[in-house]
Amino acid sequence: LGKCLLSPIVLAAYAYNRSLSELGPGGRSEGEPGVLCQLFAFLMAFFGLAPTLLLLAMALECWLSLGHPYFYRRHLTRRLGAVLGPTAAGLCALFCALPLLGFGVPMQYCPGTWCFIRMAGGGPRQLGFPVLYASLMGLLVLAIGACNVSSMRHLYGMARRQPHRGPPAAAPHMEELDHLVLLGLMTVLFTICSLPLIIRAYMGAFAADFNENADLSALRFLSVNSIVDPWVFIIFRTSFFRMFIRRVCRRL
Repeated sequence: LGKCLLSPIVLAAYAYNRSLSELGPGGRSEGEPGVLCQLFAFLMAFFGLAPTLLLLAMALECWLSLGHPYFYRRHLTRRLGAVLGPTAAGLCALFCALPLLGFGVPMQYCPGTWCFIRMAGGGPRQLGFPVLYASLMGLLVLAIGACNVSSMRHLYGMARRQPHRGPPAAAPHMEELDHLVLLGLMTVLFTICSLPLIIRAYMGAFAADFNENADLSALRFLSVNSIVDPWVFIIFRTSFFRMFIRRVCRRL
């Protein structure tokens, strides 16, 4: 959804050879980015945070189902799952709308085809939101990493408890190993893609390091995560790749 909403705006800017502020209506005051730029900044912030919150919900569900199955069976229902998605999206939308209300400043970045929250320069009112945004992202990354590491520990323990005699016992052992490797790959990929934006927000706020190229690279890393994740699932589900992973693990 984020790609479908944001990509046409960028393509239109390139097609007309104009910046986002020039494409849409102007801001309310001189020097304020245009309405389209402000909308773009809101969508960028929202689609950076909302999937992370949903990933945390998925990581918590995985951890509870493996480590606390009785609690999971009793308290986690389909109704709760149906309510959780819209609730998380609503909370993220309210939080990311704060710059539109004056807490934080939307800013057009070079070359004028993307906008995000200003991450360097300005006073506490301007830099408070990016610091808060980066802190929230950092906490989510830590929580997701902790849940996934705990889930991997449970999977490894389940695999170790399986008997290793005869072909029938090998199937559940390798199935748990498949989940273990996939979870490890997802955790490493997600952490690598999320950290640059968190680091850039803190550097801009506390070290006054204004570098648009570095900020653009951090946003690209964050976008790569949502592009690569589905491919990791698709490739990992192929029988050839799973067989390759199993042979490597047996050798190790």
